[in-house]
Amino acid sequence: MTGKHLALILPARQSPFTVGVRETNEPGPGEILVRIRSTALNPSDAKAQKRGIYVTKFPAVLGSDAAGVVEKVGEGVTRFDPGDDVFFHGAYDDNDLSTFQQYAIAVVDFAAKIPDSLSYDQAATLPLGIATATIGLYGKVNGLSLVPPWKHGGLGKYRGMPIIIFGGAGSVGNYAIQLARMSGFSPIITTASLRNTNYLKNLGATHVIDRYLSLPELKQAVERITSAPIHVIYDTVSIRETQEAAWQLLGPQGRLVVTLPSVIDDRQRVIHTNGNPHSEENWETGRQLWLHLSRWLEKGDIVPNHVETIPGGLKGIGAALERFEGGQVDGVKLVARPPETER
Repeated sequence: MTGKHLALILPARQSPFTVGVRETNEPGPGEILVRIRSTALNPSDAKAQKRGIYVTKFPAVLGSDAAGVVEKVGEGVTRFDPGDDVFFHGAYDDNDLSTFQQYAIAVVDFAAKIPDSLSYDQAATLPLGIATATIGLYGKVNGLSLVPPWKHGGLGKYRGMPIIIFGGAGSVGNYAIQLARMSGFSPIITTASLRNTNYLKNLGATHVIDRYLSLPELKQAVERITSAPIHVIYDTVSIRETQEAAWQLLGPQGRLVVTLPSVIDDRQRVIHTNGNPHSEENWETGRQLWLHLSRWLEKGDIVPNHVETIPGGLKGIGAALERFEGGQVDGVKLVARPPETER
């Protein structure tokens, strides 16, 4: 296939976005070309543009989460055919793999078919959020190396063991709660705005604690729920205040997962994870996740984030990313529809 398509382009570090035209390239071995119907926005996209991090080559296309239709398959691809509805995890620093555009190349190891019960918008909420949750809990290098649900004995493996998840209403928090439920953790304690209580309990949280409590109040709330030592905490927020609070709640042999650089000087017990399955150390964990993800969605073991669609196609993304910097996204995943972009 030869042709051109529209993309949201970051011309230089920390520059404003512009909509431009890119070549639509062919998929290579182990790849598929996808016509993107929906792409989700993440805090990392806002940080890449505003703070000049994560991306090293310009002009750049951002975006890592997308869903759409297979247009063409590369050499050796047998799991997908043209016309399949798929969702996939894109990548920064290779503009062909990024998702803020109308067409992208997807690596088949990190792609799956969309179950009939899900829309493109819903499917697009999954990739980075569930990868970050999965790698943090089960990754051997950038995670706790827990036994994952896809391995024999993994389902319910940690029954009766408490877990705390900071930031349950965010995308990573949503998926961490659901994975913790599949792994058998109980109680599953999460912090969030209390307006999200029913939603998070439906995902699997047993207790929702007000995110605005002071540390002494938070400790008391946890002690009222369980007297068992806390061996696993996943801090999906990972600002200084939440990391320090999590560290205070952790049991003597416990370990803490953070999604931003650690402010705690203990590399044995604090793991700084990332949700990039394209890196060598995360590849196998990511591959296994994507082999099982469609089935989990079909069974209802995993459900997608709540969706808020943004208007304007690719042109609406820049303004929507500003909401992350202002802390104005809570309990939803922002999703843009590239086909709705006007020239």
